[in-house]
Amino acid sequence: MDIYERLEEDHEKQRQLCEDIKHTRGDSEKRNRLWRALRIELEAHASAEEQAFYSELMKEPKGTDETRHAVEEHQQMTEMIEVLDNLDMDADVWMKKFEKLAHKVVHHVDEEEAEFFPKAKTLFSEAEAKEMGDAFSERKPAEVRKQQAA
Repeated sequence: MDIYERLEEDHEKQRQLCEDIKHTRGDSEKRNRLWRALRIELEAHASAEEQAFYSELMKEPKGTDETRHAVEEHQQMTEMIEVLDNLDMDADVWMKKFEKLAHKVVHHVDEEEAEFFPKAKTLFSEAEAKEMGDAFSERKPAEVRKQQAA
């Protein structure tokens, strides 16, 4: 599986988790479970993506602007996650803040798929995309374990 397919697989999982959380209420077991899953998924995905994909894009002059933008969005999402982690899930403000994060997540993955990936495909061969996909698939489980331990 190449890097694009592998990232799109994660993106679909992220979209679904965001949608599932929107249908939860209060400080429920379901909301807590889904939130933990999304938080781990987003953080592990971002770290593995930056190591396996963005690091390669940064080596290409035509890939640096998009990469900087994407890393900045990852940082913004991390900050939003930290805010949500420190709010009471029963408070109305929690869902309002979550909806902003969900919007950011969907915007980010849509932008990557529609704009970022087509450009990257002009910069990397199919073999390179496969190597990056393998590197991502190898790195992500370690990042998941790291997030679970945090």
